[in-house]
Amino acid sequence: MDYNQARFNMVEQQIRTWDVLDPTVLDLFSGMQREAFVPDAYKELAYSDTTLPLGNGHKMLPPREQARILQALQIKPTDKILEIGTGTGFMTSLLAKLGHYVVTVDIDAELSKQAQQHLIDQNLNNASFKIGDGSKPWTEDGNFDVICLLGSVEKLPQLYTQQLNVGGRLFAIIGNEPAMEATLITRLSENDWQNKILFETIAPRLVHGNTAQQFEF
Repeated sequence: MDYNQARFNMVEQQIRTWDVLDPTVLDLFSGMQREAFVPDAYKELAYSDTTLPLGNGHKMLPPREQARILQALQIKPTDKILEIGTGTGFMTSLLAKLGHYVVTVDIDAELSKQAQQHLIDQNLNNASFKIGDGSKPWTEDGNFDVICLLGSVEKLPQLYTQQLNVGGRLFAIIGNEPAMEATLITRLSENDWQNKILFETIAPRLVHGNTAQQFEF
């Protein structure tokens, strides 16, 4: 399979046509070997417009959604980033290339180990990997400029919005099937947040992400 051609087609036919026009994001996706981050059985689908299984019930979002998320977050080189849902580290790598430092959390130790190796292969050393339940607010590393939840939740934990620095951005997929809302939340001041719905989708739950009584927003 010609992965270079498949990568070019992904950017031009999926990502760019879905209103992702930020040249930095386009260049990132043009240069990242997505096939290196998916299980061997799915490498030929690495650039397809589909959700890919990663094992143990975990899944990888389609590339156009990943690109749209990155464009919306407007990550700066000084940003401290929290990622919930490491997976095999594809988004972790993109976040690390854009920001200053990434704390990434996953409940699956085996996936986290794979992701660490993938970042080593990319010569990226500005991420720390934590094993834990990301459906509950991750408070041990303080506040962040960017928070990115890569699995869906029924409702968003309120403490996550409190962990944003003023000016910070949070991405989460909120709600229930058949129409979950991919949402960008920006902290405008100490007591003011702005919500923007980016697109509708269906995404796998974070493990324990459907226990609505734990969540408020």
